[in-house]
Amino acid sequence: MHDDRLIEVDDLRVHFPLDDQTVKAVDGVSWHIDRGETLAVVGESGSGKSVTAMSLMRLTDYAGGHIASGKVDFRRKNGEVIDIAKAGQGTMRDIRGNDISMIFQEPMTSLNPVFTIGFQIAETIMLHQGKSEQEALDMALEMLKLVRIPEPEKQLSQYPHQLSGGMRQRVMIAMALSCRPSLLIADEPTTALDVTIQAQILDLIKMLQQEIGMSVMFITHDMGVVAEVADRVVVMLKGKKVEEGPAEQIFHSPQHPYTKALLAAVPKLGSMKGMTFPAKFSNVDVNRAEGDAVKDASAGHELQEMKDTVRRDAKPLLTVEGLTTRFDIRKGMFGSATARVHAVEGVSFALQPGETLALVGESGCGKSTTGRSIIKLVEPNSGSIKFEGEELMDLDSKSMRPLRRDMQMIFQDPFASLNPRMTAGSAIAEPMIVHNIASGKDADERVVSLLRRVGLDAEHAERYPHEFSGGQRQRLCIARALGLGPKLIIADEAVSALDVSIQAQVVNLMMDLQEEFGLAYLFISHDMAVVERVSHRVAVMYLGEIVEIGPRAAVFENAQHAYTKKLMSAVPVADPSRRKRDLNLMTDEIPSPLKPIGYEPPKQVYRQVGEGHFVLES
Repeated sequence: MHDDRLIEVDDLRVHFPLDDQTVKAVDGVSWHIDRGETLAVVGESGSGKSVTAMSLMRLTDYAGGHIASGKVDFRRKNGEVIDIAKAGQGTMRDIRGNDISMIFQEPMTSLNPVFTIGFQIAETIMLHQGKSEQEALDMALEMLKLVRIPEPEKQLSQYPHQLSGGMRQRVMIAMALSCRPSLLIADEPTTALDVTIQAQILDLIKMLQQEIGMSVMFITHDMGVVAEVADRVVVMLKGKKVEEGPAEQIFHSPQHPYTKALLAAVPKLGSMKGMTFPAKFSNVDVNRAEGDAVKDASAGHELQEMKDTVRRDAKPLLTVEGLTTRFDIRKGMFGSATARVHAVEGVSFALQPGETLALVGESGCGKSTTGRSIIKLVEPNSGSIKFEGEELMDLDSKSMRPLRRDMQMIFQDPFASLNPRMTAGSAIAEPMIVHNIASGKDADERVVSLLRRVGLDAEHAERYPHEFSGGQRQRLCIARALGLGPKLIIADEAVSALDVSIQAQVVNLMMDLQEEFGLAYLFISHDMAVVERVSHRVAVMYLGEIVEIGPRAAVFENAQHAYTKKLMSAVPVADPSRRKRDLNLMTDEIPSPLKPIGYEPPKQVYRQVGEGHFVLES
């Protein structure tokens, strides 16, 4: 093994034996990572990316898989080279967290719900570095500051469920980096993060790489992130490596048809200039591909602008006025409120049938709380929510139930919103049975038709949630929401955890359904490039308030508010030659939405800058 090599994978095969067959999740893959180098592994859900990473830490042993053959040579901090494929679990326990750290895709499933954030980070430090509890907690606080978590002293004593998805992911990153490992395996670490935080985390990882010579294996489907961080790229398809090369070469002259198709499906910010209506993505149809014969979607593909689906003459489907949602922070079990989180503050907008309004902003800005408040999963404090002219603010949960049939929500974390004890088929059928839409054989037929609609097969109905990849689970949630034939779908980061090609298919599916049934979407997202493609109008949120709202073209091509401009500039561009050379770790503090009891925010004043385009006066 070369002196500058950190890890070398040679002909790795990982098999998962099932009752009737053996799944070859990784099938003869070879690559290496040098010290201080970043290797990006890209590919579909189910291409074997995550299994490859798990086998480097021998976590596949606990997931029903085993390394069938191959070598994984790894150079430890003390210079000793060991073959991970043959190492005992005692050695692996010492390596995990200390030499090799991993950041997982779904932070909620990787954090222990019964321990505080501070304890979970400190535990790793105490275990591997032999520090006292107080020293470890001080280091944990430093790590939280490093990943730019607002009010880190307070967050140390919080539990995972009290943090937003983006904050939880940052805690996971702090935990992984706390022992300064020589190899960091980052499995989709920035999918659930907003662009500005994502830019911060990528800069942070780069900075630590320079400081401690850490190598990174970056598993992602976000080609913008790959272009931003990768030195070399490995493209995987169905367990095999189909292409490998320097990042510039992969992006500028891809050789394999699958790589070309993958790059064609990447949404690029600015590609919608001059268009009024949303445009579909080019489809990468890997499931129908035989061997290497992947349809080359990049050939002669022009953006297909949709026809106008917005019924402008109709009455608004949803009207929200002055919506305010606040949460009290209490001391002790029966204590009085000591402070108040102003999560949503005076939000107003209207949504027409057949229209997509995108709500964009950072983690903790109140986007998800706005969505949940509208369908009253969270009780708003004040304001008005009218759905088809009916006021929802005064309705109790029993009166809301029939209305929820017309208003469906797709959540960000599909694993948390599916019952692990129910098969996919039962999960999709359940709402239809509850709302008396279908039962028995009719429900089964509808389930199969819905599964096919979202690109899954009939046999998937018998599987349980843990048997699906992240992207497939999200499609199950979409199928379940569509089963009731709703008029409004609130999609809360519904495509943020999907690979480019699956994301393209799901977004196209949502657009097809909009054309077919006149569905309206409240599309909550932090992915600006996707938002640009799908939305008719865009509302930008910051600290619970809408700071800018207007037609998509106006907001993207003529952004007025300073925060909107900052959001646009943080979007990674899928071109390595346009990579940001300087590391701009922002030091400006993220303001807190926590306010003292009795605080009332100043009155919002909006200035009109164009037709339907309004900006909050700061």
